[in-house]
Amino acid sequence: MINERSAGAIVFIVEESDQFKFLILHYTYGHWDFPKGNIEPGESDLEAARREIYEETHIQDIEFISNFRRKIKYYYRRENLLVKKEVAFFLGKTKTQKIILSDEHTGYVWKQYHEAVNQLTHKKAKRLLSEVHNILTEHLNT
Repeated sequence: MINERSAGAIVFIVEESDQFKFLILHYTYGHWDFPKGNIEPGESDLEAARREIYEETHIQDIEFISNFRRKIKYYYRRENLLVKKEVAFFLGKTKTQKIILSDEHTGYVWKQYHEAVNQLTHKKAKRLLSEVHNILTEHLNT
């Protein structure tokens, strides 16, 4: 079994109506997910998340929300080898809406919570977005 570590973020914008829209990327493998990628040697999780967001979307003005860091774990197969993947996710706010995709992706969407959660492919990503939506909504109402 191979162990793999990645980092990424749930990236959002705030519209004038105080509505949140979340960035979902369409990967070449066919699934929809958040920006993320492997952590390089010597990088922290947060540094890797910032780099991956830039490489995959060209977003530079990412502002990470302090005290938000969640990990998800899952398994997948690569060339008949089992890979145990651990992904650290951060929460990042941006004002950039125009995305320049890397060749790892075939598309992207900015969607409000209910549409975004339906667009995501994996259950763990859906649960993570649900938690983020609750946090952002509570913060808005305080």
